[in-house]
Amino acid sequence: MKTAMTALVLGLAFSGAQAAEIWVTNEKDDTISVIDIDTLEVTRTIPTGERPRGIIFSHDYSVVYICASDSDSVQVMDPETGRILHDLPSGEDPEQFALHPDNRHLYIANEDDAITTVVDVETRTVVSQISVGIEPEGMAVSPDGRIAITTSETTNMAHWIDTDTQKIFANSLVGSRPRHAEFPKGGTEMWVSSEIGGTVAVFDTATQKQKAKISFEVQGVHDDRVQPVGFEFTEGDTHAFVALGPSNHVAVVNAETYEVEDYILVGRRVWHMAFSPDKSLLFTTNGVSGDVTVIDVAAREAIKSIKVGRFPWGAALRP
Repeated sequence: MKTAMTALVLGLAFSGAQAAEIWVTNEKDDTISVIDIDTLEVTRTIPTGERPRGIIFSHDYSVVYICASDSDSVQVMDPETGRILHDLPSGEDPEQFALHPDNRHLYIANEDDAITTVVDVETRTVVSQISVGIEPEGMAVSPDGRIAITTSETTNMAHWIDTDTQKIFANSLVGSRPRHAEFPKGGTEMWVSSEIGGTVAVFDTATQKQKAKISFEVQGVHDDRVQPVGFEFTEGDTHAFVALGPSNHVAVVNAETYEVEDYILVGRRVWHMAFSPDKSLLFTTNGVSGDVTVIDVAAREAIKSIKVGRFPWGAALRP
């Protein structure tokens, strides 16, 4: 009897365990599609504010933050229930954001206002508003929390912000329409994608000097359609997978040599990506085709397409 009861308890515990998920914002449907990583199926569709784009989880995964761009708000959601808990004072047209390692300060790019808004998520107050270039889009915070980056699409710059003073201490000129930024390799490098420029620039974080510029050439695709936007790094930051927009491909870049090693065909108008917890699978959001492509990272090939809402844009992992 004891053995049977133990088995029942273990079985219930196992069946109640949460599978890892990929959360995808659908900017035309005002929803989030939740994908179960084990089954590769959409299990939930959750309503949001208008035109959701950027999406990230808190570092403890207790809440999810959503840039509802046309609602001019950052929404805070309970991932268990899908209920909007409250809105944060985000400034106009929030596009992307980055959460400081302290799990408390959210750095938000406000495209219409040419500012970066810093919000204390605990007190729900604006800590600072930093004037940046025209049409800010990308945001990143270094792993040590000392530097924030805002990319401005029209000014074609990456702005380096001291998070202690909340002031810009350097500006780096990049290619046309910079969209996304990340700090790989423990924060020693900072990468920025330039959509219209068709390149990814690599900077030395300590000196803010450019050390490499990565270009792309997809066979059979005109250069004008090769538009890098989001990118993610593999385990150990050995390689970067770069979404190339309307070229409908993802590039695989060696992060040591900065050479492009491969191209993977995905859905139409690939925007952003998120890895599974073990980084064996990569999920890409394809805006025009309204689906998510699942990539086998080791094989470097697409293995499935998952239909989601209209114009999927952002993606985030919930382990």
